[in-house]
Amino acid sequence: MSSEIALLIVLIVFLITLFVGLHISTILILTGMLGIFLIVGFNPVTFVVQVDTFSTVASYSLTTIPLFILMSQFIVHSDIVKYLYSLLFIMSRGKSIILGIFTIILGGFLGAVSGSASAMSAALGQLAVPELNKHGYSRPFAASIAAAAGSLATIIPPSIGLIIYGAITQTSISSLFMAAIIPGVLLITILSIIVAMIHFREVKKNGITDRVSKPTREFSNRKYIISIVTALMIMISIFGGIYLGIFTPTEAGGIGAFITLIAAFTLGKVNKTFIAKSIKDTLRISTMVLMIMVGATIFSRFVTLSQLPQRLIEVLEPIMDSPILIITILALIFFVAFMFLEGAAAIVMLVPITLPLATSVGLSPLEFGVLISVLGTAGLITPPVGISTYAVSGVTNISANSIFKYTIIYAIAISIFGTIILMMFPQLINWIPEAMAK
Repeated sequence: MSSEIALLIVLIVFLITLFVGLHISTILILTGMLGIFLIVGFNPVTFVVQVDTFSTVASYSLTTIPLFILMSQFIVHSDIVKYLYSLLFIMSRGKSIILGIFTIILGGFLGAVSGSASAMSAALGQLAVPELNKHGYSRPFAASIAAAAGSLATIIPPSIGLIIYGAITQTSISSLFMAAIIPGVLLITILSIIVAMIHFREVKKNGITDRVSKPTREFSNRKYIISIVTALMIMISIFGGIYLGIFTPTEAGGIGAFITLIAAFTLGKVNKTFIAKSIKDTLRISTMVLMIMVGATIFSRFVTLSQLPQRLIEVLEPIMDSPILIITILALIFFVAFMFLEGAAAIVMLVPITLPLATSVGLSPLEFGVLISVLGTAGLITPPVGISTYAVSGVTNISANSIFKYTIIYAIAISIFGTIILMMFPQLINWIPEAMAK
């Protein structure tokens, strides 16, 4: 069968299974196998399923995923997030605007020690929303800040999305982690400015004072110190160890998980329930991600056989002389995809198709990966999927639609300003990896 007809059939089946509600990993496996069968027959399908998928999940680079997920579960279940937020609340010194900005900064900080956006969004939703609401923020606005702060784990290393991108494109995960540091700080800055602007508008509109009563200390100094030291040790281990070439990303994940476990033990949180819940959640999330990778392997082989990337380049050849236009089109494609699909699913589906196009207009795989992560951060808070938004909505019982009224502003600001600044100044992405390579 011709590849054009196969592409059409696969597209129809993909849309039907997506609307039926099958999990994205199942959809990728089914449509990938169908596409390969239609183009080259049954025998290659069995080879891809038996050999290629095993090679993918047995990859050493993917062992990074369960280790960083385990580390994030230890952080969540040990209440370190609670202690850090309480400390930031004290540092706000009664200024509600500072508390909102500190929440965004804490989201970035936690992203650097966890890598799990949904887990951090849910944790911040439970902790930050009541305090922000108590000090002048409407509940939907407070929830939107928590969702945006949690979504930063998508861009700030150790990001699961960056690991998946690196595994698919054979790009160094260490370099991706280093490349995403400055863009992550850029997104924190953009979000902080937007939050401050909205807060000042609401303060003026509703006549709310920006100063509240002086915050009181909730926990002992010992818990604050352990939480700070743990977070700093994890960041130093991950960034310092990888930058200096002491650790691989996998080793950094294992060391981070070990440090967090020791901290949880010191805080008196380690028991049978703690261990069981952490391991259970790690297995559940890791299995989900790895099944998506299995589906991606099969689907990517179909994409290669169908020559879809080459056909896409041929279609866009009349405008290939305008790299800015091509990059804009790619950004729009990923922005829309992240609106409707899980981040990992969008990456594994679209990267094999779009990477050749991106490199043909001068983007390096490193730059393209960071650009995708920026758009993925926006996608986590964009309707209708908005995983971070729904995570906060679920733990706070605040309507997701009311939260989306704010998060859509953040998403647009991140996508436009973040993308433009990084494309105008690519050294913001390349500087640290280049320094690391010297």
